[in-house]
Amino acid sequence: MNQKIPNTFALDVYAKQVETITTVEQLMQVWKNNPNNQPIMMIGQGSNTLFTENFAGTIIVNRIKGLTITESATHWHLKVGAGEYWHDLVANTINQNIPGLENLALIPGCVGSAPIQNIGAYGVEFQKVADYVELLEFATGEIITVTDGHYGYRESIFKQKYADDYAVVYVGLKLPKQWDPVLTYGELRNFDPKTVTPKMIFDKVCEIRRSKLPDPKVLGNGGSFFKNPVVDKKLADKLLEKYPSMPIYPQIDNQIKLAAGWLIDQCGLKGYQIGGAAVHQQQALVLVNKDNATAQDVVALARYIKDTVLQKFSVHLSPEIRFMGATGEIDVDKFL
Repeated sequence: MNQKIPNTFALDVYAKQVETITTVEQLMQVWKNNPNNQPIMMIGQGSNTLFTENFAGTIIVNRIKGLTITESATHWHLKVGAGEYWHDLVANTINQNIPGLENLALIPGCVGSAPIQNIGAYGVEFQKVADYVELLEFATGEIITVTDGHYGYRESIFKQKYADDYAVVYVGLKLPKQWDPVLTYGELRNFDPKTVTPKMIFDKVCEIRRSKLPDPKVLGNGGSFFKNPVVDKKLADKLLEKYPSMPIYPQIDNQIKLAAGWLIDQCGLKGYQIGGAAVHQQQALVLVNKDNATAQDVVALARYIKDTVLQKFSVHLSPEIRFMGATGEIDVDKFL
């Protein structure tokens, strides 16, 4: 174990080998050269990921770049390399007066992770702009195009059917020229839909995120640690009687989405620390590497938060962060 795995938690975790690739051909070559039965995994920036131990094989860092923009009468069509930084793509489109991604500003990670996680923020999810995903199928060396990602809340077919033996290499986005601002969350509600511009939304989202979320370069973190839980209306109504100011987001089928950060905050856990890992002071949804944390510190803190919220609210929190063990992804709900 001698090569450090890039990760935004800034944890000291290592792999037998770390290879950075910039082309599909290089990616295929690294795969072919992989010794039999050695685990292999591709990452972008190593955000949204917690390596719970050293990795017993090869980590491939995806740096396939490129952005091609074409247009039809009704849409802009973007083809983006999976190794591009997501926020750079959002900023680029806004600068070129191509709206549609402004609510998704400053989400950490690379473009290739966007469909896998079905990333989302401020009322917009990736699936809203998804056109297709190009995957390299390692067994054949062929590129296959998937147009239906079976998207759900932080879920997709790329975590299921295409989780192993495939890699996201390009992502296609489709942005309508007929722009409708999404102003359903937080401070965005203060904008007038008639006068708001994509740049105004982009700037406001960046301002909010920078005020609440720590920069991983300064304070190691993986982004939002837990998903916002979805509960049935009966439980939500019961909680609202006790906590009338609790934020709620009605969903379909009598389900209510709750704010995980609010629940954690109500448990008085902002700033709570185990070992070198702590709950961020400004945003309880983010766990940070405050003082040379180990992966075990982060796991112990996550487990404590989950148990405390369950005890106080009877609500199960499930991590949004993906947990990686020595040979690949771990089922986080069983692990915690």
